Amino acid sequence: MSDTSVTVWNEFVHEREHEVVAEIYPDGIHRVIADALEARGFETRTATLEEPEHGLTEGTLAETDVLTWWGHAAHEEVADEVVDRVRAHVLDGMGLIVLHSGHYSKVFRRLMGTTCSLRWREAAERERLWVVEPGHPIADGLDEYIELEAAEMYGERFDVPAPDTLVFTSWFEGGEVFRSGCCYRRGAGKVFYFRPGHETYPVYHSEAIQRVLANACSWAAPAEASPTPTFGNAEPLEEIDRSDERSVH
Repeated sequence: MSDTSVTVWNEFVHEREHEVVAEIYPDGIHRVIADALEARGFETRTATLEEPEHGLTEGTLAETDVLTWWGHAAHEEVADEVVDRVRAHVLDGMGLIVLHSGHYSKVFRRLMGTTCSLRWREAAERERLWVVEPGHPIADGLDEYIELEAAEMYGERFDVPAPDTLVFTSWFEGGEVFRSGCCYRRGAGKVFYFRPGHETYPVYHSEAIQRVLANACSWAAPAEASPTPTFGNAEPLEEIDRSDERSVH
């Protein structure tokens, strides 16, 4: 059993406004993801946009090892104060899993420093997510690829920094390809962007997708004994000659 604490964040807008989405996720995308992670031994809680401070208070984040983020319709409604808070916790070591259209979230754009723009098309196309780094922990237990019968196309160019590790590359029926599983380190924290998850398709009900999410949460969780770096002016560890020291500070 894992003792990793995961907070599953979701706007929870589409599920309440569109019947087609509510039929797939009647209790919200966040509930399906949280239940899947809980079944795999994670401690989970959920948070949504309409809650005070979007459910991401300082206390909640302090108790969160990994935060998953799904957003689409209300990126700009997320308060900058909360974005700053989440970013600070990532830099301090909290893991962040950004899902599907969360590439345009304020927090992901802040952490990447780019527009995070891409090409897209919603046409229920077949998608194959090829595992291009089979030795990576996020790919543990997977076959060579995951096939989704219907997906929204995301295509290159994806305006993000080159990932530290690329775990998945997608091919779509219409011909496009996309970097669908991107790993980054930001400060002491690990960030994973995972592309699948459009709200009108039952992607998060997939056993293979749920396995990826669980693997990603295990990978992104802070290490138990991570050394804490120190910054600023430092005294030497060994004796040195400081007779010609010059300083304007």
